[in-house]
Amino acid sequence: MPVRDPSTAMITTMTVDSGNRRVGERTLWLWQGQAAYLGPSFQLDTHSTPVQCFVLGVDETVTVRTPDGGRWQRRSVLIPARTAHKLESSGRVLFYYLDPRSAAAARLRAAMREPTTPVATGHRDESALTALLNQPRHPDPRVLRRIITGPEPPATIDERIRAVMNTIVNEPAGQSGAAELAADLGISTSRFLHLFSANAGTSLRRYRLWARLLSVAGAVAEGIDLTRAAADAGFASASHFSDTFRTLFGLTATAVLAQGMNIVLVPESE
Repeated sequence: MPVRDPSTAMITTMTVDSGNRRVGERTLWLWQGQAAYLGPSFQLDTHSTPVQCFVLGVDETVTVRTPDGGRWQRRSVLIPARTAHKLESSGRVLFYYLDPRSAAAARLRAAMREPTTPVATGHRDESALTALLNQPRHPDPRVLRRIITGPEPPATIDERIRAVMNTIVNEPAGQSGAAELAADLGISTSRFLHLFSANAGTSLRRYRLWARLLSVAGAVAEGIDLTRAAADAGFASASHFSDTFRTLFGLTATAVLAQGMNIVLVPESE
C-alpha cells in the first residue's frame, strides 16, 4: 500500500479548528470507538459494514436503498451494522460510525424519531446538526458528537478496567487475551469481559481494534511509513490494516488519503 502523499492528506491531533472550511473539503474525525466524516459522498456501491452508520444530508436529503427494494429519502438516517445498502447524494454528507454494541449507539438509536426497520430516520436534533455543519467555520467535534449521540451520562469507571484500557491504548500491539488479563486482576474471564464491556462501553476486541486504528493514524501523522505504523500497532501487515479499515468503513485507507483528507485525532477526553 502506498504511503500517503503529504500534499493531499493532512493528519493532525487537535480538538477544535476554528478556521474557515474550503469548498469541497473533506474531514475525518477519529475517536476511540467512533469516527465521523464530513464532505462529498464517496458514491460507494452496495455494501455493508460491522459498524452502525448515521448519515445526515448536509445540503439536501439522502436516499438509501437496500437490495430487497427498500428505499428511504430523508435528511437523516441510521443504518444498522451488517445491513447491505447503497447511499445516493449529490451534496455534502456527514457519516458517523460507531460500534453497534456501545452505549453511545444505544443513545443514538433512541434519538431517531422514526424507528423503522431496518433503516431508522429523522434524528431529533436534525435541525441543530444541519445548522452546525452549514456554518462557514469548522465544527467543534465535541459539539458534533454531543448532538448526535447525546451527552455522556456521569459514570465511575472501575480503576482496574481503566488501567487495562490505558494499557491497550498505550500498547496497541499487545496480544494479552481476556483470560490473561482476567488472571492479572484475580477474577474470572467471564467477570472480566462483563466488567470491561460495562465500563468501556464496547467489547475488549473492538476497543483494541480502534486503539490500533488510532495508533496507525497517529504514527503516519508523525511521518512513519504506513507499513511500519501498521506493524507497530499490531496489524500483520499494511494490507491487513487496509482490509480492516475497508471492512469497517466500506473503502480503503488509501482511497481516503487520496481524497485530500484532513484527518483529526480527537483525544479521548473530548
